[in-house]
Amino acid sequence: MATFLYRLGRFSFRRKALVAAVWAAVLVALGLGALTLSGQLSNSVTIPGTESQRAIDQLTEKFPQANAGGATARVVIEAPAGTTVTDAKGKAAVEALVGQLKTAPKVVAVVDPFQARSISPDQRVALAQVSYGAKAYELTDGDRQALLDTANAGRAAGFTVEFGGDAVQGVPATGATEGLGVAVAAVVLIITFGSLLAAGIPLLTALIGVGTGMAGIFLASGFLELNSNTPILALMIGLAVGIDYALFIVSRYRHELSIGRDPEEAAGRATGTAGSAVVFAGLTVIIALAGLTVVGIPFLGQMGVAAAVTVAIAVLIALTLLPAILGFAGARVAGGRIRLRRKPIETTHGERWARFVARHRIPVLLVALAGMAVVALPALSMQLGLPNDSTAAPESTQKKAYDIASRSFGEGSNGPLLVVVDVSASANRQAALGQAAAAIQKLPDVAAVTPPRVNQTGDTALLTVIPKSGPSSTQTEDLVSAIRTESGSLDAKLSVTGQTAANIDVSEKLSDAMLPYLALIVGLAFVLLMLVFRSVVVPLKATIGFLGSVAATFGAVVAVFQWGWLTDLLGVASTGPIMSMLPILLIGVLFGLAMDYQVFLVTRMREEHVHGAEPQEAMVTGFRHGARVVVAAALIMISVFAGFILAESSLIQSIGFALAFGVLVDAFVVRMTLVPAVMSLLGRGAWWLPKWLDRVLPDVDVEGEKLTKQLDDAPGDDGRELVGASR
Repeated sequence: MATFLYRLGRFSFRRKALVAAVWAAVLVALGLGALTLSGQLSNSVTIPGTESQRAIDQLTEKFPQANAGGATARVVIEAPAGTTVTDAKGKAAVEALVGQLKTAPKVVAVVDPFQARSISPDQRVALAQVSYGAKAYELTDGDRQALLDTANAGRAAGFTVEFGGDAVQGVPATGATEGLGVAVAAVVLIITFGSLLAAGIPLLTALIGVGTGMAGIFLASGFLELNSNTPILALMIGLAVGIDYALFIVSRYRHELSIGRDPEEAAGRATGTAGSAVVFAGLTVIIALAGLTVVGIPFLGQMGVAAAVTVAIAVLIALTLLPAILGFAGARVAGGRIRLRRKPIETTHGERWARFVARHRIPVLLVALAGMAVVALPALSMQLGLPNDSTAAPESTQKKAYDIASRSFGEGSNGPLLVVVDVSASANRQAALGQAAAAIQKLPDVAAVTPPRVNQTGDTALLTVIPKSGPSSTQTEDLVSAIRTESGSLDAKLSVTGQTAANIDVSEKLSDAMLPYLALIVGLAFVLLMLVFRSVVVPLKATIGFLGSVAATFGAVVAVFQWGWLTDLLGVASTGPIMSMLPILLIGVLFGLAMDYQVFLVTRMREEHVHGAEPQEAMVTGFRHGARVVVAAALIMISVFAGFILAESSLIQSIGFALAFGVLVDAFVVRMTLVPAVMSLLGRGAWWLPKWLDRVLPDVDVEGEKLTKQLDDAPGDDGRELVGASR
């Protein structure tokens, strides 16, 4: 592979105009396709096969007028102090609002608060329910704005009108604040390279890669139903790995120039050596993200595949477009240095740190492990769930509606359960329906059960159950389970659906999938690293370190987003259960990034060991060569991910924080501290591999060591005769 990449790098360098034109054409074609063919992104989080989804399918078939699966909105109307919604002025205001709601675009039904008797005990608050004929993601910004505009007259009259429900939720988007991470990454690159030109090239290639990937995703949205967070995850991952992969190759290119190679040969060798490591690192990220498809959750699989494709594009750009850009820049990439220090440092910081860790390996190990364990402790109380109006920003209309409804009707009013009653097999359908309603009313945590709505054939009815507890509470989860198990004692079959029940089902499915996915990733990590390092101990150590990074990151996420620590400092507007999809996403993404650092840091240690260096010296030398680039790569990733903490969406905030913190722990605690300490402690034992396994495993030359030896031994200048003979 290294030889092929060497030739590819030289070809791209020589044919720089052709390669650049091809990538420009691809970007323009996908961009035009995205502008003309893109579709609406979805906010829905559904999993086929869950009971809530089966109930929706049943209602769609037998009770279409119920508009199951359509968007809903809860409208809270609060009268001014000293008045009520039942006096003449209040009743007129509520009726006028209901009339306006019925004329809003795509609205098919509005439940009048007076007819539904959804008036608070103090008669100051009324609650109206709005049903749409379209799903939430099918609503446009104009549809949502038209809904919000219906409150203008009531608010002008002094009434408080707020809106909740999925019909109000817009598609999350990135803003200028996320660009701060890229700006910090640029500063890190300038410090690393000491050259504006060298620092600008990784940024340029990363932005082209992300632009290509994002255009492809929006183009695909015209043909597929994609979750609204899909492009944001792809943007987040694509930016980070795109900059990092280019950083590794540009660093090697500058090294080749510094030892006297001509620019074309330097580009070929950089692509053949550092490019080989980039391919392997990219494959680990791609496999981890694409592996999300095996957990059986469609929207999560789509997010993983989209991000994986973006990473694949980043790898292709690093191997083709980057050498072409180096062809335009030539040797100037090594020139124009910005002097950040006056005196050269003979012993690098990385070498000094490695020797310090080697001298104090036992205390360093204990302190690092103890620190990770302490940070991981909050993970023991992690509560998973999906966002609802209670986790919306404090100043949003959703949060205000949630608080008013909770205060006036109880928290359960914000998470009603829809119970589908199938009485088709009952001899006395009316009696069976009444028996079901009475049985549900007797269950714990039930505040109210509305009168049933029956379809035209009389074999299916719909009950609305109002829990006493909020939609994210364990009591509501228990109630959903209790209603579903109640069918065994009734002459009717009960199914529970609605947004609250669907969120519970999705969270349970995601929780059940986490351990199998983690096992898949851990097994994959072990096999891949054993191939690269030809050792059993190194993969075991790397895998355990990865699990420690994940545990510590889970703990930090719980402390911030569930417990509320440092929320003011980080700009987190609200706290609540951790997003159900976050742990699986974090495991997949962090695995790929952790393996990147493992490869770039430990492969040089292995190379020194193979060449006969003593274990301690091999560790120190390998660390000295890899530490600077790994630190720069980690700082870049942390900066890019941290920029998303400033986003408006709580999911995007939590993903950005989790990935930034995960990279911080994995790069600086695990790879830069635990790895040298353990390698120093184990000595030659770190490279132990049974002889029979050594014969079976293929030889993967990630560092391109064989290529380098072949080129150095080949006749002709800079190995050109070798290249010519291969044509």
